[in-house]
Amino acid sequence: MSNRPSTPQQAWQAMADGNQRFVSGQLAHPRQDIDHRESLASAQRPFAALFGCSDSRLSAEIIFDVGLGDLFVVRNAGQVIAETILGSLEYAVEVLGVPLIMVLGHDECGAIRAAIDSAEGKLQAKGEFIQQMVANIEPTVSAAYANGIREIDEITSLHVQDTTNDLVSRSKIVREAVESGKLAIVGANYKLVLGDIHPLVMVGQVS
Repeated sequence: MSNRPSTPQQAWQAMADGNQRFVSGQLAHPRQDIDHRESLASAQRPFAALFGCSDSRLSAEIIFDVGLGDLFVVRNAGQVIAETILGSLEYAVEVLGVPLIMVLGHDECGAIRAAIDSAEGKLQAKGEFIQQMVANIEPTVSAAYANGIREIDEITSLHVQDTTNDLVSRSKIVREAVESGKLAIVGANYKLVLGDIHPLVMVGQVS
């Protein structure tokens, strides 16, 4: 992308501006033409990485009104940290040089609902790896319950914050990039009906 955001502040502003265009319906649909597609064939240089939920209603390039080559997107159900996720995000930071990582949850998340159901002994899904995924979210659910928090979207917000903290604490590459000022992380929640994002936690300088 021409004039690629090169600082955490610029990258965050580009994400916020794109989401505002999406919310207002004034979409620019940038960098989606044939010429741009061909120009990316030999290399990519995204300006941000996004780690979000796999939910079909959470298409990153659409809700941030960006184009091909702009975002390095990593997704799984419930945005659950795993070694493959950490490796992918470290690649985005160390090799691709992104100045921003966004950790994005959303309201009425099915994975969070499954973790709540599991904590209450009501989970119907039997898949082994579904159980593993849910087990990674349950500590947040337990902590929320201990503090009198039982509403799913409040628990989702806590999970986004826990995930962001986990990313920083487990990855030396990410942590050192934040400490040097080269990288910032924004944990946010996406509202399905309104289409807007709400920052919950910011690590590093983005303003």
